[in-house]
Amino acid sequence: MDSRFRRQVMKRKKGTDMKTCQILGIPTQSGTSERGCIMGPTAFRIAGLPEILQNLGWQVTDVGDAMPARASAISHPNPAVRNLDAIIAWTESVTHKAYEMACSCDLPIFLGGDHSMSAGTICGVARRAQDLGQPQFVLWLDAHTDLHTLHTTTSGNLHGTPVAYFTGQPGFEGFPPPAATVDPHNVCMMGIRSVDQAEKRHVADIGITVFDMRAIDEHGIVAPLNSFLERVRQANGRLHVSLDVDFLDPDIAPAVGTTVCGGATFREAHLIMEILHESGFVTSLDLAELNPFLDVRAKTARLMTDLAASLLGQRVLEHKTRTF
Repeated sequence: MDSRFRRQVMKRKKGTDMKTCQILGIPTQSGTSERGCIMGPTAFRIAGLPEILQNLGWQVTDVGDAMPARASAISHPNPAVRNLDAIIAWTESVTHKAYEMACSCDLPIFLGGDHSMSAGTICGVARRAQDLGQPQFVLWLDAHTDLHTLHTTTSGNLHGTPVAYFTGQPGFEGFPPPAATVDPHNVCMMGIRSVDQAEKRHVADIGITVFDMRAIDEHGIVAPLNSFLERVRQANGRLHVSLDVDFLDPDIAPAVGTTVCGGATFREAHLIMEILHESGFVTSLDLAELNPFLDVRAKTARLMTDLAASLLGQRVLEHKTRTF
């Protein structure tokens, strides 16, 4: 059955209430020193993400790949900073495109590409939340806090800076002012296990909620996630989920240039996605840092695709509470 006919069948079954999803590839690797993320969007498509979401009842439009704005040469006093002009160009372009998508569909999905893309995706969707008079919340699923600024980064890899940018922190000379920012108190990070000293101080100063892997080991996934989702519910907020491959343990997801041992397990990751789906709060999604060059028989691409499917409604069984 071709995709056009399948969509027509679904519309007849579901009437006019079919939810819409747009997919945008962001093939950037300018934020990292490891080449290969540029192939990430293609790997997601080959793994069948659009077709899987269609089969779940979504009306899916693949809008192609973003292109960076025109880059202007720019320097910075921190000599470690690399590819600053390219990151600024990508941020400008992606912010604009993310806002357009958030205005025209129920759920924009952004396929990366390194995590510097989130400087643009989150500012774009936050601008839409601002239009609607709703607070923007962010669930950051990552091994890293990505809270460096241009001044504090020692690696110079700007995929370590998007959270500082979209929360409106100083230290981004040359960047366009964020189209809209996210209150740091509306950001929840889970799976964190690799944080530089400058980032640790910054987390404490600005009030981001962090559940590192020790917290998850001690309390599990459900209670911390539900406490955050309750805050989203009470505020009538919009929720962006940003999923980095390195949130997952490298044994199950090797296709990332920043592997950190001790990440989320297969079941922990799927449980998060299932709970998020049941909440009904998610309004946009990043799938970041997939590097197919480092994958093993495409198992990371398939896992990330399956996690996105769980977030959008895929279930093995319908779960029911039983009394024994």
